[in-house]
Amino acid sequence: MNVYNAASDVANLGSGHKLADIPAHDPFVVADGATQTYYLYTGGSPRLNGMDRYGVLAYKSQDLLNWEGPYVVFTIPDGIWANPQHGAWAPEVHTYNGRYYLFVTLHNNDRKLEGEGHGGYRLHWRGTVIAVSDSPEGPFELVKQEAPIVPAHLMTLDGSLHIDEEGSPWMVYCHEWVQTADGTVAAIRLKADLTDSDSEPIHLFSGSEAPWDNGNHPQDEAKSMYVTDGCQVYRTSGNRLIMLWSTYEKGSYVQTIARSTTGKLEGPWEQLEPLVFDDSGHGMLFQTFQGDWMMILHSPFRMPESRCKLYEMTDTGNSFIVKSARTDLDSGQIENAIE
Repeated sequence: MNVYNAASDVANLGSGHKLADIPAHDPFVVADGATQTYYLYTGGSPRLNGMDRYGVLAYKSQDLLNWEGPYVVFTIPDGIWANPQHGAWAPEVHTYNGRYYLFVTLHNNDRKLEGEGHGGYRLHWRGTVIAVSDSPEGPFELVKQEAPIVPAHLMTLDGSLHIDEEGSPWMVYCHEWVQTADGTVAAIRLKADLTDSDSEPIHLFSGSEAPWDNGNHPQDEAKSMYVTDGCQVYRTSGNRLIMLWSTYEKGSYVQTIARSTTGKLEGPWEQLEPLVFDDSGHGMLFQTFQGDWMMILHSPFRMPESRCKLYEMTDTGNSFIVKSARTDLDSGQIENAIE
């Protein structure tokens, strides 16, 4: 089985890995107060990690500089709607009612959806599942096996947990531009135990609402195409509801941000100036054990070159802005791939 480098090898756990060593896409960090440990989650694959199927990896650190792993915390089981050989995207882990819940996007390229896809892509089953564990290190077990959480006729991805003002759980997710041309961010209410959805989806905003031309306008397409990726919802110290999300500018990935004008998930949402350009995106926010806000994202977009990048953030009360790039934590000589 293929292994990209020593920091990618699930059969040989290592310590002292730097972020520059770890190929990572759609990174997500949990700062676990009980153990004073940072957990970094990313997808695992047969192509890079010596696995026999796709799944989710975790690395752990006490200082955000030196990382131990990779630990396999979830693999796609046989007998569910998704194909274990078709990918696992955008894993994130949330604490909820004393347990740890993994949200991860799975696929079945062989289960076709009706209609024609945009951009030369075919429509097939894609959606976020939820799995649960008593530990941030897993193993995580699916709460629903027969279909994704969002209705399966919708081609969706990047589901994230949001708890509203009344304490009700929601999944905020992206509806694929491949199906809609103009990708959207949407939300669906979840059952209190997170085992399934509990409402019809609601529309939050469209990718074309970005304050710059983020579309792909092919001459032979009837419609322009707008990507929405990586939606993450947070509250500022001023009780403003904001959302990180990603899209493109001139073919390069962009980390941007939106804000609800009402403070409610339903919006309406206003688009703010992007946070990071340079083929960077799918970011999320977390607080260090010292109380500082940080953003982690991946750059560049392409794997296996993609690496985690860290930014110290400022909570202005109205939004979050970049304070500084933490190159002291994420830079370094990239470890060569194993030949």
